[in-house]
Formats: sequence, structure tokens, C-alpha cells
Amino acid sequence: MWLIPLTHTHAATPSEIIASAIVEQSTSKQRDLVISLKGNPAPEVVILLEKWKAGEIFLYQDPEGNQIPVYLTGKASGDGTLATSRVSTGAALISPDGNPVRLDPSAEEFVDTSSGLRRAMKEVSDLAAFANPDFKKRLRAIEDSAIGQNPEKIPSLETLRSTEKNPLVLRAIDQAIAIINLKSNDPKLRTEACKKLGELNSIAAMDPLKTLAAQSAKSSDRITEKAALGAMNRIESHISTINIFGTLFRGLSLGSVLLVVAIGLAITFGLMGIINMAHGEFIAIGAYTTYLMQHFLGAGLDLSPFGKSLSIPGLHLASASNSYFVFALPASFLVAALFGILLEWSVIRFLYRRPLESLLATWGISMVLQQLLRLIFGSNNVQVTSPNWLSGNWTINDVLFGWNRVFVIAFAAIIILMTWLVLNKTSLGLMIRAAMQNRNMAACMGIRTEHVNTMTFAFGCGLAGLAGAFLSQIGNVGPSLGQNYIVDAFMTVVVGGVGNLMGTVISALGIGLADQSLQQILRNPVIGKIVVLACIILFLQWRPAGLFVARSRSLD
Repeated sequence: MWLIPLTHTHAATPSEIIASAIVEQSTSKQRDLVISLKGNPAPEVVILLEKWKAGEIFLYQDPEGNQIPVYLTGKASGDGTLATSRVSTGAALISPDGNPVRLDPSAEEFVDTSSGLRRAMKEVSDLAAFANPDFKKRLRAIEDSAIGQNPEKIPSLETLRSTEKNPLVLRAIDQAIAIINLKSNDPKLRTEACKKLGELNSIAAMDPLKTLAAQSAKSSDRITEKAALGAMNRIESHISTINIFGTLFRGLSLGSVLLVVAIGLAITFGLMGIINMAHGEFIAIGAYTTYLMQHFLGAGLDLSPFGKSLSIPGLHLASASNSYFVFALPASFLVAALFGILLEWSVIRFLYRRPLESLLATWGISMVLQQLLRLIFGSNNVQVTSPNWLSGNWTINDVLFGWNRVFVIAFAAIIILMTWLVLNKTSLGLMIRAAMQNRNMAACMGIRTEHVNTMTFAFGCGLAGLAGAFLSQIGNVGPSLGQNYIVDAFMTVVVGGVGNLMGTVISALGIGLADQSLQQILRNPVIGKIVVLACIILFLQWRPAGLFVARSRSLD
């Protein structure tokens, strides 16, 4: 039992106690009966009390004149009536003739509540929330209990502390009790609460501590003021540490995003020398492939491409919302790679060693692809729902680590490893490196350089599709999705060193960390971005070839 009942000792069920309180005429006795439920804060108690507060409880008078508390269930019939259930048992109410009793809520008066009764209901509901078996809901209820600094909640929290085993919940209980005690009339209790909050590094206590410090200064209570200021100093130091680690994590995740976006461009631009301005559209193709895969495994999708109605049937898989992304990753790579093959066959193969013409041609192709995406999917952005395993976060010492951001870091590492293995441990990679170093000599050795060019360009475009699949998880998907990243992608490749994979990795992570750090230091995202760009311009003035200069035996 959470608390010993105050007045009611009858061995009745919680539902029966609520039914007795509903028919009770005395408001004070009603309140006492409700308060007695604190001894058994079961979930059904909260449900019935919420129905009572919401005006969903009615009194039915049977032929013998007895008042029976009921609530309505089911759907309304043609005459507007609904079936009734007893509050005391939850069973359907049956009339003496054997038929279910139905009531019209618009024709009946609900059982009203007073302000004092609603406060008693809230106490019971709060205690029930403290006992919620769901860890997250229980933790949230305990943290919220400190709001208002109501000392009446302390006994419930102390009782819960004697049975709680989870260390995070125990910490939340200590924090809530200490915050409430900041409002105590006992100076010693206030000082101990300040010390406890400082030891806990309680960020939630900053505002109450500031209020206490100001009040203590006015009342010349130097001991309490010193304790409050000391706790605030400890918490502020903790916040500074959190900001440092949070900035590092955000910088690492931003760098990983840049790396995922730029790695495909490092293949097409760095190794092949093709300035592919349509790289962003291959990112969008990967994102839209993820969108289609989500609906294909789910409920299907209705489109209007080129003004024609098209319905894509869905498989209606029960696990589609959590599993579609696993299938979307290889699908986005393959679809983007196929589009890359078509582009290489139709345009790119005629523009090798002609950088200006390739830039203009791919820029025009990017405009065409954007318009095609608008004609197929519409101009408005579409929403891709993240799986549950990418939607939450970890909290370690008050530092938030979003699952999607952790995933992109791991995802970028896997892509780098996969690219390195392809380029260094496969026959295709050997042929790619040979053709890029000396195309004519590779052709003389029997390598089909045109075939190698096609596969290399397709591989780079497939990596862009993978980037689009991930970017669909951190924002909306639209025809111009890739345009938001194309400049950053080129900047990352150029700073790292054209044609150097490791340079691209270091450049992406360095730019990401610098961007987030400067934003934190300057307190202005726009100025921080400008400073990063200025630093990159100055760096390229010093090292035009980037961090690592690609060495080649080619005399082209």
C-alpha cells in the first residue's frame, strides 16, 4: 500500500468506493472516500476518476428507487442512446425485464464535482502515475510532481522511494523532494535541499534556486542565499560540460551527414573528374525511393504523375512501419545507381576531360530531374515516418544522443568501410584505380575503360541514393532536397583533396565540428556558418589542392 487510507477501511474494491462516493450527498465524505483510494492507486481508479471529472458519469434510478452510478459505452443507436455499465463492477446494467439499459447523454444530467473533490482526484491520479509500471511515464510523473513545489506530495514521494529500485527514478524522486523543500519554512531544510540539488546537478532546479536566492537576499538570509548560489554554480559548471559534449556530438553527427552526402561525389568528382551538378537530384531519388518503399510495404500510395492517376498497391505488412527502412537502404542504392547508369550512357561518357561542358550539362539535367520529381510526386514535401528504433534518444549524464544521429555516424562509418573495400579489395576497385591513374595504359592492358567508367559513376550515384535514404529520416523529402547539400558536398570534397577518400572523411568531420563549435561560441548560427565558409576560403588560398594531394602517374 502506498499510503494508509485516511478514513475508509471497508474491504471494498476501488470501483465500489468510487461508486459509493458518487452517490454520497456530503461533499466532505465524497472527498474522504476519494482520498482513501490513495491506498490503492490502480489504473482503473484513474480511468473512472477521469470519467467523473469529464462529466461522463450518470445516475440511473432503478424501479426500487436506488441510484446506480453508470458510464456510457459503445456506439449511439438511431435514437441517440448508448449502452450503460456499472461503475462499481464494470458490468453492463440490465433492467428487471432482462434488457440492457440505454441512456441518452443529452437528456441526462451528469454527476458534477466540486473544486475540493477535483483536488482530491488529482492527488490520487498523481499517486497512480507514480506507480505506473511504464518506466518512462513513471519518471515523467515524478519529475512533474515538483512543479508548484507542493509539500503535500512529499509523503507520496518518500513512500515510493522506499520501494523503487530504478536508479534514474530514485534520482528523480530525490530531485523532486529537494525542489519542493526549497519552499519550506525551515531554513535548515532549505539549505539541505540546496546542497542536494547541487550534488545532483539538477538543471530543472535552476529557476527555483534563482528564486530562492533572490528571496534570501531580500530577507538577509545569508546562509540560504550562499547555499542556493553554491548549488547554482555547480549546476552551471555541469551545464557547461554538457554543452561541450553536446557540441562535439552534434558536430560529429553533422560531419557524418556531410560525409554521407559527399562520399558519392568523392567518387564521381574526386576519382572521375566529372563535375556532377545533378548529384543532389540522386540524393532526392534515394529519398523518394525510401518514401515509396514505406508505402509499398504499408497501405499503398496514390499518385498523379503527369496528371494521370496511379495507385501503388501496398503489402499491408504489420511490421512495415519499423522494417521498411531496412529494405529502403538497398533499394535507394540500386535505383540511384540505375539512374546513374542511364545518365552515364546518355550524357556523361561524351564529356570526359571536358569539365566545363560536364558542369553545364549536369546542371541542366538537375533542373530536368527536379521538374520530373515535381510532376510525379508534386511540389509539396512528403513525410517519411521514422521507424521506432530511430525515433528515440539516449540520455547519458543529461547529454542527449538522438538515435537517428547515432545511426548516421555508424551509417557513415559503414559506407566509408564499404567504399574502401570496393576500391582496394575487389577487381572492380583495381580497374577503377588503374583507369583513373592512366586510362590509356589501362585500356592497353585489356581493361574495358568504358565499362569501368559506367560502374564507377553508378557506384557514386548509388552512394548518393543511400545519403537520400538517411536524409529522409531527419527532414521532409522534396524535389529540391539535394540542392540544400550540393554546395556543402563540393566544399567537403575540395577541402579534403580531390580524389582522396580519407581527405573527404577528415574534411567532413572537421567542417561539422567547426560549424557546431563556432555556433555555440558565437551564439549565432548564421554568423557561425559565415565564419566557417571564410575559413575554408582562406584555407584553399593556402592549400588549393586541399588537405591531401592526389598523386597520379597520368600525364593527361
